[in-house]
Amino acid sequence: MKNLKLLIEEFAKKEGIDLIGFADQSRFSDVDMQHNPFSIFPEAKTVIMIGRRICRGSLRGVEEGTNFGDYQLFGRNWLEDEFLALSAYNMTNFIESNGWEAVPIFPNPCDIPPSGVAVAEGKAEPNVYPDFDYAAIACGICTMSYNGIVFSKEFGSRQRFHMILTDAELEATPLLEDAVCNGCRSCADACPLGAISKTETEIIEICGKQFTVGKIDYGKCNICQNGAVVNRFSADSKPDRIAALCNRTCLCGLEERNALSNQFENKFRVNEAWSIGGKQKNEDRSDEQSNVLGGSFSKSGKRGH
Repeated sequence: MKNLKLLIEEFAKKEGIDLIGFADQSRFSDVDMQHNPFSIFPEAKTVIMIGRRICRGSLRGVEEGTNFGDYQLFGRNWLEDEFLALSAYNMTNFIESNGWEAVPIFPNPCDIPPSGVAVAEGKAEPNVYPDFDYAAIACGICTMSYNGIVFSKEFGSRQRFHMILTDAELEATPLLEDAVCNGCRSCADACPLGAISKTETEIIEICGKQFTVGKIDYGKCNICQNGAVVNRFSADSKPDRIAALCNRTCLCGLEERNALSNQFENKFRVNEAWSIGGKQKNEDRSDEQSNVLGGSFSKSGKRGH
């Protein structure tokens, strides 16, 4: 009989999952209790990260500056809330049908503070929200870019993830040896607000691997009108920058040097990129502008505005 990991990988392909990786508890040994997925399921043996691609075409309207809303649906809201959530649910059922418990985890921002008190001594405070960037690297799917966004060797930044914890002990995926980002700093050059420093950096270490990341002023990213949007779950969390000019420029660079396995017949960027300068203050950004750039969420980060 085929082993469970192989069965899971085969199921993932049938389910339309583009990326999958596995990690054991040892890769999270240095993660604090409040952000450690094993705080949610201490008996778990394995973290499984599953990802589905952000279609390059969903970024087209943003790249041309003519349609922002459809990216928010196909590249973000629906992708996380509908398409990927269903994949996670189905895989959870598949694992449990094979006799192992599986816990699906949604990618809530890990910097949201606890909303309760610990129910017992030694327990983390609810809610525990794992760091999905850390997990994507720990599961051998991604490396960190200078732009502070995780890149896979298949799609660069064009994917979103859900997590599954299971008490099945599954072989860990090898960590990616080489960084996908080459540190060219084109993201910093592209940002019209100067939010990404070319000289000030920090070192992020995950599972023994070190990544150089530029210092980023996320306050400037929150008022960016070049494709970045306020985090839809918490206005105080890091904004979503996958469609931002900085990251779209990274995408162009990755494609130009054939760094990604998902390749296209034509270049993503054909004409000079548009940009809006950073003179506006946060309070000058209207709800109408925020709704255009952020889909169904306003600049406050609240739903339904």
